[in-house]
Amino acid sequence: MAKGPPKTVALNHDDYHAEDVGRLADGRQFFLTTPFVGAEEVGTATGREFIALYIFDKAGQLQSATIDDLGPRVTLDAPARLARRDTLLASLGPIKYQRIKVAPFRIEMFGVEFGFISQPPEEPGEDWSVIVMPGDVMCFWPPWTSGDYDT
Repeated sequence: MAKGPPKTVALNHDDYHAEDVGRLADGRQFFLTTPFVGAEEVGTATGREFIALYIFDKAGQLQSATIDDLGPRVTLDAPARLARRDTLLASLGPIKYQRIKVAPFRIEMFGVEFGFISQPPEEPGEDWSVIVMPGDVMCFWPPWTSGDYDT
């Protein structure tokens, strides 16, 4: 059982939510993701889509966050999102897709909370977790070095 939040969380590169994870030529780490705020009702314009590129130093501390608001989920221009993804990845120069280790962080943009956010246990004796927000599509549990996540 984890006594507190982790100093870092490992994230393995995969073909699912961690497809764009790795290192830059200078050793810094990156994670490109497509977080979202769910619609209050399916098919309405209340949900929002984002694209986020996080850059971390070699030790896993957040250095920068580039986050674009792509608008309502219901009107998402998927080809435009893919083009923006490609532009962001190209801006990194040579990259190597691989496992990264990052420190939890929390930032706010567009009135929305983004990050790898540490969550205390809901009940005594339970473990801490780290949730990638918004969207809650990735959740990390101890051991923090596993690199695996729940969806």
